[in-house]
Amino acid sequence: MSIPVLTDYTIPDLPELDVSIPLKIDPRPYQARGIAYGIQKECFINGDDMGLGKTFQSIATITALKAFPCLVICPSGVKENWRREWQKFTKVKAIVLEDSVKNNFMEYYRAGMAQVFIVNYESVRKYFIDSIAPVKSGERFKVSDVNVKTKVVDMFKSAIVDEIHKLKDFTTQNYKFTRSITKRLPVVIGLTGTMFVNTPWDLAAQLMIINRMQYFGGFAFFKQRYCAGPQKASNLRELNVLLNRVCYFRRNKSDPEIKKYLPDKARQIVMCDLDAKHRKEYQQAVNNLKGYLKQYKSASEETVEQSMKGEVMVRIGILKNISARGKLQDAFNFINDLISQGQKVVVFCNLLDVVDQIQAKYKNSVRITGGQDGKEKQAAIDKFRSDPKIMVIACTIKAAGTGVDGLQDVSSNACFIELGWHSAIMDQAEDRCYRSGQHKNVMCTYFLGKDTIDEWNYKLIETKRELGSTITGAENNVDVSIISDVMNLFT
Repeated sequence: MSIPVLTDYTIPDLPELDVSIPLKIDPRPYQARGIAYGIQKECFINGDDMGLGKTFQSIATITALKAFPCLVICPSGVKENWRREWQKFTKVKAIVLEDSVKNNFMEYYRAGMAQVFIVNYESVRKYFIDSIAPVKSGERFKVSDVNVKTKVVDMFKSAIVDEIHKLKDFTTQNYKFTRSITKRLPVVIGLTGTMFVNTPWDLAAQLMIINRMQYFGGFAFFKQRYCAGPQKASNLRELNVLLNRVCYFRRNKSDPEIKKYLPDKARQIVMCDLDAKHRKEYQQAVNNLKGYLKQYKSASEETVEQSMKGEVMVRIGILKNISARGKLQDAFNFINDLISQGQKVVVFCNLLDVVDQIQAKYKNSVRITGGQDGKEKQAAIDKFRSDPKIMVIACTIKAAGTGVDGLQDVSSNACFIELGWHSAIMDQAEDRCYRSGQHKNVMCTYFLGKDTIDEWNYKLIETKRELGSTITGAENNVDVSIISDVMNLFT
């Protein structure tokens, strides 16, 4: 199949939404147009800038199309977030696939207990692939060699592929397994803020995932037409027009018509799975803390001794530290996506060891820590602002949470690998990016270790924020009431 040579390069406006969708909240006008586009196309990629609600729009589109059961394929760190988003926006029930339901999860759909099933890329094979046909020695298996569990896969009416750009390499197993599923589905939605980084060839695998490569002339034509020349990029204007007409749209949060609908500052949670080493270390530390607290079961706020308070906080600090180190890979994956979009990132933590690991990961980075004087901190800020190669600044919350200026007009991304105890501390850190001079909407991302004290810590911060708490002070100035709550948590 070949495509006609374009004579009209007009990109049509997104359509207006003219149907009612059973959602718990109403979409903003620009979101409604994205949903309407999705309803029309059914197989497409939403490339909206971060913070514009790609997740919400895809959920609304699937709901409008009644394309259930729906499979969500996503990075491991956002599985729980996807489940919560379905719960937040609809009455549809969603579950995260786990070993306990490996062999019977579709019975949940038949029984009306779940309409959406969420799986990470690395687990697609476990739940959906039956076998791989033998191949010759030294050869790689192809998509056509993959045998899916047809009784399971063919029950699905749709799939949402989050961060679809992660599948841009045809040679990876993640691509082959995902493609073997989506090629059988009538509705496929891809979500990404970075559709291609290097050349238009990055798009080819993604177009295959959403079953739309045929509209671009097929593999050979696509490569010849759009990936030619020394830069391996050609006829880009034509490609852009075709993408928008066939299966793609993107809006930026800096667009005045969109910015007016966005909150000045938004927060999101990314749930992170601790790696095996740190999960084991974390559980051992929990057991040690529980053993210590057994002797103080009957202690009340009034009777908690100062020495015990200090010991508990040391042990709690150990739990937080283990979680911070164990979730770094998931955090780095997220930060990598921001950097690939050309966005600079401010990363907050508490441990100097974590700062060191951030800088080891991102060689072109700078830091702000308590060991620096004012001149050194300002030099780091100036370098972050002026050097286009410096994409990350790693900051301890104590050193950069207050009294630091100059980050707001260069970055709109504040990422938190570790947390303080009080909302005021976190708000002050967030506001290093959200202050006078910021012309973008700021996104504050909190990385929480799944099934760790991080989840409880974040709820504590949110509770104090809701109560309008004005508590301030040093990081180690923790209320005795918090110590009592921690004791209850672990006993």
